[in-house]
Amino acid sequence: MNAPQTSNLVQSNGASTTPGYMPGFANDFESEALEGALPQGMNSPQKCNYGLYGEQLSGTAFTANPPERTWTYRIRPSVKHSARYKRIDLPYWKSAPHVLSDVTSLGQYRWDPIPHSGENLTWLTGMRTMTTAGDVNTQVGMASHVYLVTESMKDAYFFSADSELLVVPQEGRLRFCTELGIIDIEPKEIAIIPRGLVYRVEVLEGPCRGFVCENYGQKYELPGRGPIGANCLANPRDFKAPVAAFEDREVPATITVKWCGQFHVTEIGQSPLDVVAWHGNYAPYKYDLRNYCPVGAILFDHPDPSIFTVLTAPSGVPGTANIDFVLFRERWLVAEDTFRPPWYHKNIMSELMGNIYGQYDAKPQGFAPGGVSLHNMMLPHGPDRDAFEGASNADLKPEKLDETMSFMFETRFPQHLTEFAAREAPLQEDYIDCWSSLEKKFDGTPGKK
Repeated sequence: MNAPQTSNLVQSNGASTTPGYMPGFANDFESEALEGALPQGMNSPQKCNYGLYGEQLSGTAFTANPPERTWTYRIRPSVKHSARYKRIDLPYWKSAPHVLSDVTSLGQYRWDPIPHSGENLTWLTGMRTMTTAGDVNTQVGMASHVYLVTESMKDAYFFSADSELLVVPQEGRLRFCTELGIIDIEPKEIAIIPRGLVYRVEVLEGPCRGFVCENYGQKYELPGRGPIGANCLANPRDFKAPVAAFEDREVPATITVKWCGQFHVTEIGQSPLDVVAWHGNYAPYKYDLRNYCPVGAILFDHPDPSIFTVLTAPSGVPGTANIDFVLFRERWLVAEDTFRPPWYHKNIMSELMGNIYGQYDAKPQGFAPGGVSLHNMMLPHGPDRDAFEGASNADLKPEKLDETMSFMFETRFPQHLTEFAAREAPLQEDYIDCWSSLEKKFDGTPGKK
């Protein structure tokens, strides 16, 4: 495992290895690693302090309302971190559209955890795409991945021009050294890395495994709470953006760029993490999923899973998301005369689920931590026989679902399996049989339950 390089990152408090954070989601932040590096009252002075260059990173069109942009004040303009590009291949990282004629994506699928192979894998070489949806070229849809990471990126950096990344660790601890500062994440936390932001990924404790939702469309935002009101679900104050940190290192380095589903690398002579100060509302975040406050039915019936949405990426269709990130965590079940697990259903959304830890209540057997399931659009799914019988005959006293955390990447587009998901990942061939033992219980006697 490579040793982390963050001893070269300088923060305003003098710390080089302990990240600092600022609270709030979609705030206008400001941060400087050197006092006086951030201009006041204007964005683009004739000369910046410390000989820095002013540069804007835009995450939306200039005329978007509100615009999402961050002003950076850096040692070199980023054009100095971009030279001639050479096409490279990362064979396990795929983008939509990726439809294989000999792979059937129509079905209900589940995989055991992707095992560690013993290979030395970085953030780039360890990415394993499971499904793709939509079209990266028209900026709609998503891809889902499992990452296996055992070593840090050494003088190597990356950014995606295609997508915003939502990272969900399941095992191990990672550090994202970004242009705007440092983010450390571990299981029960997530990170959101915006499109276009340069970063390096380091292993703090490995091996590491987790899930990634690659969002091609509009940025994630907090869902509207509607009649829930101002509180509960994910609160803005619990999202943390990093404070400014920079490297001033003259070393041979590479930057890999993902652009329209292709990967290109350029060679430069210094670290690109040279932003000394910044301000704006386009930034990476981390969020602790243990701060998510679920709400639910307190008398009868089971609410739609949308009630558990942490983040949503809207589409052009009101009320229908490009992606919803949904969390099923510890919570109390109290509903009376109610079948409490998720009911049987099919809908227009395609649901990819991952298990972070514990048991998922609708599938108490076979859905292991690190595992993945896929229920594609308009395909029926729901509890297996054991879950159905247990819930149908349970003593309906208040019950705490404890030591459980699973999530869902849900999209309005069909999700297509990759070659890896269909042929290399540990697919549970018998998963569809979990419903085969469901019995006919029909009895036409009036009033009979």
